[in-house]
Amino acid sequence: MSTPTIYNFSAGPAVLPEAVLRRAQQEMLDYNGTGFPVMAMSHRSDMFMSILHHAEQDLRQLLNIPNNYKILFLQGGATQQFNMVAMNLAHGFKRADAVVTGNWSRLAYEQMPLLTDAHIHLAAHGGEQFDYNDLPAVESWDTDKDSAFVHFVSNETVHGLQYQNLPQRSDGLPLLVCDMSSDILSREINVADFGLIYAGAQKNIGPAGVTVIIIREDLLERCPKNIPSVFNYRTHVERDGMYNTPATYPIYMSGLVFRWLQTYGGVKKIEAVNTIKARKLYAAIDGSGGFYLNPIVPDARSKMNVIFKTANADLDKKFVLEAELRGLKLLKGYKALGGMRASIYNAMPLEGVEALVEFMQDFQHRYG
Repeated sequence: MSTPTIYNFSAGPAVLPEAVLRRAQQEMLDYNGTGFPVMAMSHRSDMFMSILHHAEQDLRQLLNIPNNYKILFLQGGATQQFNMVAMNLAHGFKRADAVVTGNWSRLAYEQMPLLTDAHIHLAAHGGEQFDYNDLPAVESWDTDKDSAFVHFVSNETVHGLQYQNLPQRSDGLPLLVCDMSSDILSREINVADFGLIYAGAQKNIGPAGVTVIIIREDLLERCPKNIPSVFNYRTHVERDGMYNTPATYPIYMSGLVFRWLQTYGGVKKIEAVNTIKARKLYAAIDGSGGFYLNPIVPDARSKMNVIFKTANADLDKKFVLEAELRGLKLLKGYKALGGMRASIYNAMPLEGVEALVEFMQDFQHRYG
């Protein structure tokens, strides 16, 4: 019996492109003929600064980031940004707004007040209003034009929700701050609509350990001097991201992913493929006659994290176990929700989704 092809459906750390892994394997002991492995390379050396520069430039090109935005590759994960955003951008303001649409935006809302004097106002709560099965429309957000910012999450990995139409600067909202950890680079966006975007790498960018920050340059004037320098965006920008030792190897890997995505055809091309993958998977769920269930209102369904279940928790467990034997790995749903979750980020090939759909149909034939 042949060994099945392995497909990694983990929500993160997630699948990486095979071409990227093979390139990293080739360069593990000797990066680009330098004689140095990246993991043992000084972060201040010309060798690493070249890696950092090219990663920044490739990301700027992929997202068409305007020149008046700065890019940082920081440690601490996206969860650290819950506090950094408030500490840096709410200084001197009485209020900031937060939209809660799932697990991660809820955590951000809970954390932001801890290190700022500004009141964090709940601008919308998709849990109370929609039981996390739909998203509050942008036009329904209760924001104030004098707020420091409005924070939201574009894609909720746990609850399988995604804003398909992102808010725009012209919508009359306060400064837009967005956690794009799980869908950055998966679709075209207008960076100029946002004051700050942050994203943990371990979904669509690279391995865990680095967080990308894209911040409009004028906002650095808001950063107060009375917070620790390591939490101050202005300090990191002024030191060219070298205030403290960055996560050098994850930055290198992220740069390889950026280059892979450019070779693939860029964000527009990957967005088209992501749409096909999501349609195939949701079609399998919706076409199962109720055997598989997805509770999300169609217009709010995530193209990155597809949640589903059967009507029986024991059958869900059997599904996950049998899928593992077929090489379809890490499909178990988030611990608080149960069921299944298929994360189909950029690096998940279409063949992986097709293999999952084939297994779903076979499983239903045997147990339906």
